[in-house]
Amino acid sequence: MSKAHRGKGVRGEVSHGRGTCPVCKKTGVKVLYEQEVSGEKVKICKICKASIKNGKTV
Repeated sequence: MSKAHRGKGVRGEVSHGRGTCPVCKKTGVKVLYEQEVSGEKVKICKICKASIKNGKTV
């Protein structure tokens, strides 16, 4: 199983992938998942990605 969003995979990211999620506005979370939100591609957190995938609005 791939571990692209942990350890060595996020060391190359700015602040090791941590920041503020543009969807839920949480700070200090990993924003590693690319998703199209409102017509533009942004990186969002894991919880928001799952919510969008399951058809729930965040």
